Amino acid sequence: MADTLAAAPPSFVRSKIFLGLSPREYVRTLVTPFNVVAAAILAVGLPVIALRFSRGLGATTHLSQTTPWGLWIGFDMMTGIVLAAGGFTIGAAVQIFGLERFHPIERPAILTAFLGYVMAVFGLLVDLGRPWNIVQALFHYGTASVLFEVAWCVMCYSTVLALEFTLPFLEWLGWEKIVVPLRKALIALTVLSVVFSTMHQSALGSLFLIMPTRLHPLWYSSTIFVLFFVSAVIAGICMVIVESSLSHRIFARESRGRAVDVDDLTLGLGKAGALVTFAYFFLKVQGVVDAHAWNYLATGWGAWFGVEVLGFVLVPCLLFAYGARTRKVRVVRVAAVLGVLGIVLNRLNVSVVALNWRAPGRYVPSWMEVMVSLTLVTTGILLFRWIVNRLPILHPSEADYGSRP
Repeated sequence: MADTLAAAPPSFVRSKIFLGLSPREYVRTLVTPFNVVAAAILAVGLPVIALRFSRGLGATTHLSQTTPWGLWIGFDMMTGIVLAAGGFTIGAAVQIFGLERFHPIERPAILTAFLGYVMAVFGLLVDLGRPWNIVQALFHYGTASVLFEVAWCVMCYSTVLALEFTLPFLEWLGWEKIVVPLRKALIALTVLSVVFSTMHQSALGSLFLIMPTRLHPLWYSSTIFVLFFVSAVIAGICMVIVESSLSHRIFARESRGRAVDVDDLTLGLGKAGALVTFAYFFLKVQGVVDAHAWNYLATGWGAWFGVEVLGFVLVPCLLFAYGARTRKVRVVRVAAVLGVLGIVLNRLNVSVVALNWRAPGRYVPSWMEVMVSLTLVTTGILLFRWIVNRLPILHPSEADYGSRP
């Protein structure tokens, strides 16, 4: 046994944290407040998912012919996809623009993106009335359909993320003969990830171009696809700040061995966040001007639009700039949290709240819809923790650092 462990990769040995513990003692280590809450969510959410597939959408949701898009599209799909944008954002910064100092947070960003896409696709399967028809995009080429582009870009980008995630997995197995050529191909995979992400993040916004009468004028814009892409970059930066700050503290054991100045990386991302967030704020204001929607600002819809744009776009922009300028890391992290909440709010506003705004009846998700969304989020967090505790995600090998000129 000792010889086997000595020959195994270090990350494999670290993953066997239960060695030396009896089964009862190991089970006791699993009883934590987070695990208890997660288990309770899964205990309710998994049966609800099974009920949705056995009884249909009508028995588990408040969706209707008037409101076919609900929480599962607005949050699980639209929001899940945009919050996974850190993969291509940080990947491009490191692999294409050569910003090597962000390399320590590249793998966590890619893992977060990969799990985010997996959970989003599963959420889409739950939302579809006939989920088995999702494979039709592979055989019927509706090239004039925006959804066709979204489907193919999501499939292609998920494949690229899976290949990028394969690198730490193969390192964990110790298969260096495969790892070396895969490291050399990483820049090509990053270019593909940027291409596919740019296409489908903007294509998600293009879905609403055909809804000028259904989407409220304050949120509708002829350049909404540009807004979706720019907001995806913001979401990627903010999510990486939040995720890296948390993971390098929660998983301090796994991030040991190579000093990572998370605060310095956070300040660097804060500068980028200030620039991109200001550009997004300008585009939002320009959208209102182009749509001649100033009169709606004096209504209740205008107040809600102001909460989104001022409270969760302009305020984070100013906080990013102030925090990065004065090197106050906590301010940058607060801005990142507000930025994440702002992107979530925007996606829900566009796809749920402000859609069908003239309809007499308003859609309110059922408790089962909420539980399914909570189950997907919880599953993603549990998978992230399980993988980080075993694979070299927060502690890339020295060879990986030196794999590029």
